[in-house]
Amino acid sequence: MNIDEFLPSIAEACRREGPQDWIVLSSRVRLARNLKGFPFPGWAKKPERIRALEAIRPAVESLPEMQGAFSESMDKLSSLDKQILVERHLISREHAARSAGSGLVLNRGLTLGVMINEEDHLRMQALLPGLQLRAVWQAIDALDSALESRLEYAFNRELGYLTACPTNVGTGIRASAMLHLPALVLAEQINQVITAVNKLGLAVRGFYGEGTEALGNIFQVSNQMTLGEAEVDIVDRLGKVVAQLSEHEENARGSLLEKKPKVLFNHIGRAYGILANAHSISSKETMNLLSLVRLGIDINCFPGVSRSLVDELFMSTQPAHLQKQYSEKLSFDERDLLRADMLRDRLATVHRPIVPPKA
Repeated sequence: MNIDEFLPSIAEACRREGPQDWIVLSSRVRLARNLKGFPFPGWAKKPERIRALEAIRPAVESLPEMQGAFSESMDKLSSLDKQILVERHLISREHAARSAGSGLVLNRGLTLGVMINEEDHLRMQALLPGLQLRAVWQAIDALDSALESRLEYAFNRELGYLTACPTNVGTGIRASAMLHLPALVLAEQINQVITAVNKLGLAVRGFYGEGTEALGNIFQVSNQMTLGEAEVDIVDRLGKVVAQLSEHEENARGSLLEKKPKVLFNHIGRAYGILANAHSISSKETMNLLSLVRLGIDINCFPGVSRSLVDELFMSTQPAHLQKQYSEKLSFDERDLLRADMLRDRLATVHRPIVPPKA
């Protein structure tokens, strides 16, 4: 099956809603598992990786949750298709670099996915919009239990599940939430927040995870250690922290509206002005400015404009999605020109921001 035929349109993907999704964009839980008797992917030779793929892929495809799934080996996907999957947060950047001996299985709703022979033999993930950490944990736990009845995992009674990275040993769980925190950034409180979250044993990363920048004021918060704590406790602890971060963001928005309204509206107005009128714009600048327009929608500066419009532009202006739309290889400069054309066109019917009555 062609990945283009399988993936929903950008507009459809961005219309999905979830609890508190104006701040918490998505919730995800990943589990790392390895097969007993097989070398880890990083150590395995190509024939050994292929043998592991041939053992795992049919087992995943046979699960009831994966009926009608997209299933393919990574060497059959183009570089552009892999990058699109990264931009939709369906695979990691590391998995996009994989070729023969690695694979991918995605369920029809894109809520469940299994990367085969990434850093570990299996990297399973459940993904839902909004703050739904308990729900994604239950979904991936059920998938894991079903797979464990079909495959023999590498497991140690004292250490738990054995993984390629020592920080994943034990439960192998990585729970995370993606948050949009523009007011905390504008109020210059984000560094204090990150420090406080780190002290709680959680990590704060950028838009594409570890080692990436927080583009568009979007931050990923996740657990760091997986050993010595039950999975449900990790998920619940993260959920409480995410709820608190969401509350801090709401308070920062209220405080800016009350104490620095002109500063706030200036940021939003300038962002709209550049996006609606620029003739060349980079992906990074686009995301940072769209973040402010999204904030403006949330505080009623753009009456009648849906948040999904900005979420759609977040995705469609990403390099791979932009290139896919024009069906040709584009240089950096060409992408910047076409991105600006797209933004001017999509924002042509969006009137300039107003000062909301409550302000």
